[in-house]
Amino acid sequence: MLRSAKRARLKAGRFVYRYPRPMLTADSVVLTEFKGKLCVLLVMRKHQPYRGFWALPGGFVNPDEQALDAAQRELAEETGLKHVRLKPIGFFDTPGRDPRGWTVSVVHLGFVSAGKLKQLRAGDDAAEVALYPLRTRIKLAFDHADIIRYAARWWRKNQK
Repeated sequence: MLRSAKRARLKAGRFVYRYPRPMLTADSVVLTEFKGKLCVLLVMRKHQPYRGFWALPGGFVNPDEQALDAAQRELAEETGLKHVRLKPIGFFDTPGRDPRGWTVSVVHLGFVSAGKLKQLRAGDDAAEVALYPLRTRIKLAFDHADIIRYAARWWRKNQK
């Protein structure tokens, strides 16, 4: 156990370094089968950057939460979907992927049944929510097209 003085120094930020730090986001690729097609859940961004563009549900991780908790929170806030089993499948960290600054995203994957789609409703910073077949080509915000391609490959590989 640390002595009180040592504990106080740690709390005071003694080990805070001056290196640049990335922002951390959590994005969710939620797949479902709809009308015989594998579809992905997307939200239309209500705010800049990329206002009016379709994107994956997601957002910034708060300092007091884990990335998985942030992914579930953002999914519920933006789409109304709760209690979706999400699995972290990778991260995206290409410099310049977010115009707001250096951002690393932990990507989560989930699958929901068609019955859960009745819960869909846009909320928080999402103007709309919709399903798009994976093969549909639309312009997406950030690097979300790359993330969806990666998640679809991961899904197909791990369904065997």
